[in-house]
Amino acid sequence: MKRIILAQPRGFCAGVRRAVDIVEKSIDKFGSPVYVRHEIVHNKHVVDSLTDKGAIFVDEISDIPDNSNTIFSAHGVSDQVESDAKLKSLSIVDATCPLVKKVHIEALKYYEQGYKIILVGHKGHPEVEGTAGRVPGGVKVIETVDQVSGLKFSTSERLAYVTQTTLSVDDTRKIIEALKNKYPTIKGPDTRDICYATQNRQKAVRDLAKYSDVVLVLGNKNSSNSVRLAEISSLTGIPTYRISDKNELNLELIKDYNIIGITAGASTPEILVIDLINYLKENFASKITVEVLDGEKEKVSFKLPEFIR
Repeated sequence: MKRIILAQPRGFCAGVRRAVDIVEKSIDKFGSPVYVRHEIVHNKHVVDSLTDKGAIFVDEISDIPDNSNTIFSAHGVSDQVESDAKLKSLSIVDATCPLVKKVHIEALKYYEQGYKIILVGHKGHPEVEGTAGRVPGGVKVIETVDQVSGLKFSTSERLAYVTQTTLSVDDTRKIIEALKNKYPTIKGPDTRDICYATQNRQKAVRDLAKYSDVVLVLGNKNSSNSVRLAEISSLTGIPTYRISDKNELNLELIKDYNIIGITAGASTPEILVIDLINYLKENFASKITVEVLDGEKEKVSFKLPEFIR
């Protein structure tokens, strides 16, 4: 007999749920099409579902017709993107996660106080581009501890840092420690900028790995938080596979394991977890039991913009 253990919490966080609701309610209110700059969240299933309902996803503001109804993704945007949207007279609904907005505000506060800003995050990630584009003159982005030694700031300069919200808590803590060792007067928020949902899911996957023979992480390869979950699980020594959905699972890789742990990134809908469980039940002849690991029960919710509630 095989056992499936589900991490708790897993899947959609409040910021993702809010962003998806904003797209759906905007389509209901304004009709189709509603344009969305970048994927609303990094999950193909979610994007495809919203496309079917009337959303059109584009890479740049220049791809959107003038005067159109437009949504900014949960990852946030730069000042330049907002300016470009105004030039095209777009009607904007901002689905930026409130916790990402908090980082924007934090970075601007430090800038206005005369600090140079270091942004801990992954270059090229939409959230990092959005945050960097909120600070006049830009920021210095670093991704690893090794990059700290290459920073050219002097110890006499006023420095502050902020972080991407979906990073590994452990990795970020090490980078912050390295920054503080090199620049003792640097200002910043420890790991508090890493969102509650990211931290909860990272703790949950560590707990899940303790009880599992193999761990499956549901989430797209461009989902930063899903990739981090797979990395964290792998570091425990447990075989771990990140898959976008059941179709990416190679059953041969897990057929000999009796306890299968499953978790999902913050942009992964629960339906994909259910589909995976059913797929495992269909393909393994032995009986499969399903249980949920004890964990944090999240009660956070974010309000929708008032005019589309």
